[in-house]
Amino acid sequence: MEIDLRRLRNLISKQRDEIERSVEGTGYLARTVIGVGTFLLDNEGNIDLLSSKQLATFEKFLKPLLEKSPR
Repeated sequence: MEIDLRRLRNLISKQRDEIERSVEGTGYLARTVIGVGTFLLDNEGNIDLLSSKQLATFEKFLKPLLEKSPR
């Protein structure tokens, strides 16, 4: 999967409320999801560099948000 880095950057910097809503009631922290997104931005979206826990966080929260059509 190729990540739209512009969309990811926008999600993390301007649409944190979407991330917060997605983790609500799951036991995950929004800052954990934001941390995974920031790591991906720092590494040009290279998913292969994610640990198994980071990948699970990406798949559960960030990927669905990135696949949604932008506002």
